Amino acid sequence: MRAAERDAAFTAYVAARQTYLRRIAYAVCGDWHQADDLLQVALTKLYVAWPRLRRQGAEDAYVRQIIVRSHIDETRRPHRRETPGLDGHDPSAREPLPVEERSALFEALQDLPVMQRKVVVLRHWLGLDVRETARELGIAEGTVKSHSSRGLATLEAALTSR
Repeated sequence: MRAAERDAAFTAYVAARQTYLRRIAYAVCGDWHQADDLLQVALTKLYVAWPRLRRQGAEDAYVRQIIVRSHIDETRRPHRRETPGLDGHDPSAREPLPVEERSALFEALQDLPVMQRKVVVLRHWLGLDVRETARELGIAEGTVKSHSSRGLATLEAALTSR
């Protein structure tokens, strides 16, 4: 019965938080398919650690950290990325059409350098403080402040020029 309770609690958490966590993954990587992959990895790792994390109440922080770290792993290890099929035999998919609902803010956010985007998302969208952001990204607090300042300045310039 204990395993059934664990699974029920995990299922309830995922049902309640999946959309929120998927948006975080998208904000980190800028691609819905990659966001789905990052979320799947994070939820798999969460399930393994569920009994411990459930007692501590740190589920969201754990999933955010896994999403960010998994994305860092993928960007640093190009040999792990998927590649399209055989050249000339497996045509690549068409470029997606622009989505009308996409806001100017989100477009500008995606134009930021990767680390600036991660800092801005964690600090200003998720509301983490400097210390929490530094810990999740594995960088110094001063680096968080400089990335945040530069990222916000770039966003402001991009949004005022539109």
